[in-house]
Amino acid sequence: MREGDAAAEILDWYDRHARAMPWRTGPAARAAGVRPDPYRVWLSEVMLQQTTVAAVRSYWERFVARWPTVEALASAEDGEVMAAWAGLGYYARARNLLACARAVAGEHGGTFPATRDGLRALPGVGPYTAAAVAAMCHDEPVAVVDGNVERVMARLHAVQEPLPGAKPRLAALAAAATPRARAGDYAQAVMDLGATVCTPRSPACGVCPWMARCDGRRAGIAADLPRRAPKAAKPVRRGVLWVATDGAGSWLLERRPARGLLGGTLGWPTTTWGDEPAGEAPVAADWRAAGALRHTFSHFHLEAEVRAAIAGGAPGRGTWIGAPAFDAAALPTLMRKAHALAQTALEAEGSGAGAGAGRRLPGRS
Repeated sequence: MREGDAAAEILDWYDRHARAMPWRTGPAARAAGVRPDPYRVWLSEVMLQQTTVAAVRSYWERFVARWPTVEALASAEDGEVMAAWAGLGYYARARNLLACARAVAGEHGGTFPATRDGLRALPGVGPYTAAAVAAMCHDEPVAVVDGNVERVMARLHAVQEPLPGAKPRLAALAAAATPRARAGDYAQAVMDLGATVCTPRSPACGVCPWMARCDGRRAGIAADLPRRAPKAAKPVRRGVLWVATDGAGSWLLERRPARGLLGGTLGWPTTTWGDEPAGEAPVAADWRAAGALRHTFSHFHLEAEVRAAIAGGAPGRGTWIGAPAFDAAALPTLMRKAHALAQTALEAEGSGAGAGAGRRLPGRS
């Protein structure tokens, strides 16, 4: 394959079909001399890890409106950023986001390094993000390899070795194909191709700029690539979440440890999560069963029992937080699910006879 011709083909396709994204400087603007903002590109790339463009767009727009520069983000309170991140998942990314912003603001004068190696030295910046920012913002000719690029390379070269074992070979093929000119546009072109044409199911080979070059199509196996090794079944862990309100506008929450699942976020006190959950209720109360939920993390399923109460007094764990500081929508997805179950159970209890009857619960519009 003559790689120079291949790059020209996909860049010509990208010039006509590039997706419009709020953080992207499109090919026409790039040709006119407009340079991408590394802060905005970096922010989008961190958000896009393990997440779709559709899910990220509104979060990115809210972050940029609230913290328009890396210095603004660096000066933000941890809790504010974690709350703004709620719902995107993989909360270690939010912690890394803050650590990187503070390093750029404090050690680099608010300017991101211009090379992959310089970016890689920042806290929380991995090989993919470093390559993406270096290529897209500075046209460094480095391979930017995400799932879309792996799929395109596997099909283009008919790589039948299953993932994840095939990753090094696919990365090498992507690196060999990366041109020295317009490296940033090329990286985004291949990702766009994978997202819109060379899709996981039913690839639209008839409109692909690399149709004639594709070994997978020629062999009739393109739609089956990349192959994947069988995944091990996720284990199931169990736990209890305690959701308490004082009935007057406050809820009992605690901030989770900075390291670990949902690290640094506000949530309901819980037991440990495992085969035999351990831990006591955070405050003395008449706890009622509010229902059960199932939530999937990257490495396990959690089956949680939700217990709810109207309580008061000094808790053994957590802090009473009321409006406007408490916002259920700013909680992680798991905690929002638990809140909804508790709300329903406590309102049902309050509508009948007994303790709490007639009291309107906070947080429900």
